Amino acid sequence: MRPVDNPPNPWLSSHVDYLGEPPDQPLVVYEEQASSILSENDSPDLPFRWSLNPYRGCFHGCAYCYARPTHQYLGFGAGTDFERRIVAKTNAAQLLRAHLQRQSWQGEPIVFSGVTDCYQPLEAHYRLTRACLEVCREFRQPVDLITKGALVARDVDLLGNLAQHRAARVFVSVPFAVAADSRAIEPFVAAPERRFAAMRALADAGVEVGVSVSPLIPGLNDHQVPEILERARAAGATLAFHVLLRLPAEVEQVFEARLRAAFPDRADKVLSLLGGMRDGQRNEARFHARMRGQGPRYAIVEQLFTKVARRLGFTPRSELVPRVSPFRRPFAQQSLFP
Repeated sequence: MRPVDNPPNPWLSSHVDYLGEPPDQPLVVYEEQASSILSENDSPDLPFRWSLNPYRGCFHGCAYCYARPTHQYLGFGAGTDFERRIVAKTNAAQLLRAHLQRQSWQGEPIVFSGVTDCYQPLEAHYRLTRACLEVCREFRQPVDLITKGALVARDVDLLGNLAQHRAARVFVSVPFAVAADSRAIEPFVAAPERRFAAMRALADAGVEVGVSVSPLIPGLNDHQVPEILERARAAGATLAFHVLLRLPAEVEQVFEARLRAAFPDRADKVLSLLGGMRDGQRNEARFHARMRGQGPRYAIVEQLFTKVARRLGFTPRSELVPRVSPFRRPFAQQSLFP
């Protein structure tokens, strides 16, 4: 990795409206020529095999981010380092094009942001996600995208074009309906209203849009589920899912510190309720159990989500019909001609 002497300031770009208020914390950016760009997933809890992450670390600074421990593989910390030492894979689009050219590639869906958000603020400068989407459009490569970044609306042209071939689906993550609560736990993410506006722009362009009410944090945001689903449906979303808060390894320390600082009167209750949903533990690492909870409190929250989602006409992610891939290699036939 090569450190950038003068890190780019995305708040000086034309996309500042998507990024919210600029922070005053210093940023360190590293540029990397990655050796590969697709990661293969073998977890039975995740509904995808392939994911793409143009960045390591995430400026959004969400206290609950399960990806924080991965930053330690780079010799960085899982706390502030994860939020302010960001690695940009500058050759992401070139690696993706080379991978899609392989004869072994059959056009399986690729999930953008399987680890860190592909529309975090630095994307306004580097445009790595957009470059990868341009490659996907060229190949009609199906993509599923999940993000908290309102900057996704910038790429409505590319996603709308892919959607014409049923090759694009976007989930926008909105765990809080109240902006103040969002700012306290996910401090540098676009406000909820901006994320709903991004949903509307995508839906108007013909993109299939979903809402991820994740993570569900008992005693903090579970009572906001109906409002989030109603606002998402009004913004054109037709799909919805949720995931219970996960606190693996160092994430627990970061989350608890942020929770106690922002909500000192509710912190003990939140942590107690979470433990009640995880057999006395704050985290569950077992496959088939780590994304959900157990016990009466979790059953109530899940029933609430399901009831409201059904009333509003959302399609559960579990009921999605697999798409026929429109993938094709654009240069294969052209190479037959002079």
